[in-house]
Amino acid sequence: MCGINQTQVTQIRLLGFRGLAKFKTLLFIVFLLTYLIILGGNLLIIILVTIVNHLKIPMFFFLKHLAIADVLLTTSVVPIMLDIIVIEEGRLSFVGCITQLYVFGIFGFVQCFLIAVMSYDRYLAVCKPLHYASLMNPRVCLQLVLGSWFLVTLITSYEIMVLVQLKFCGNNYIDNFFCDFGPIVELSTSDTSSLMLQDFVNSILMIFCPFTFIIITYMYIFFIILKISSAHGQRKALSTCSSHLATVCVYYGTLITVYMVPGDDSTVSINKYRSLLYTVVTPLMNPIIYSLRNQEIKKALLKCVIKLKKVSFKF
Repeated sequence: MCGINQTQVTQIRLLGFRGLAKFKTLLFIVFLLTYLIILGGNLLIIILVTIVNHLKIPMFFFLKHLAIADVLLTTSVVPIMLDIIVIEEGRLSFVGCITQLYVFGIFGFVQCFLIAVMSYDRYLAVCKPLHYASLMNPRVCLQLVLGSWFLVTLITSYEIMVLVQLKFCGNNYIDNFFCDFGPIVELSTSDTSSLMLQDFVNSILMIFCPFTFIIITYMYIFFIILKISSAHGQRKALSTCSSHLATVCVYYGTLITVYMVPGDDSTVSINKYRSLLYTVVTPLMNPIIYSLRNQEIKKALLKCVIKLKKVSFKF
């Protein structure tokens, strides 16, 4: 319960981009176009992997789920952000704010596990090519994906359960465009030390451990590639990992920029601009990386375009 002179927080006010109010039309157009590109690019990957037979292989199965996570992540944030830009301030119920944080956490952190699973797939493809088909069969692929979603949902759900037990009294302003974990915890009038410790442990489990696993798998991959005698063979082996490696660099480069760049009280407001990196930039880059660098995606898209032209020509 709150004190006598305090009121229970039932609504969260998001300040958004107040300092850029005179540019709100430009911001709205830029973010709307970016959102549409993210939806279009990721949905295209999802559709192609679903309907094109030669894309029904483990790597693209994992890529489809990564694209699903990207679509859900941006959809949980960007539409509300666009509304905030127009009216220059957002209002969410406390329950709505916690719900946004919950789904954002699941869709964001599951990408760490999916990218780690994709690195394991690349490891098997390069280091154990003769056993690849038996080790990475459809059943194993499904188990890895479902396990990733289940584990992240379980960990995130427990942390949210602890968060909602805190007291939130008085101040209800968040200088951000969505309900991020740090700003919400700062609103609490309870002792948050145990929650912050739990969040630190969860970050190790859901960010550091997958990243360490990715580094180890790529160390093995590069070691095997160096053993290949021909330059052509080395280039071919590297090409099978190039798109995924680019995704790893973009995703973890973003996380390092957002969470590991030192800051102080004077740079608190900058965090919301850093947040744009993983809410908008990363989901935008993944379809670009796989569309421009992956020949299978290009071929599948070309085949679909040719089929559509033939169908339209008949009519």
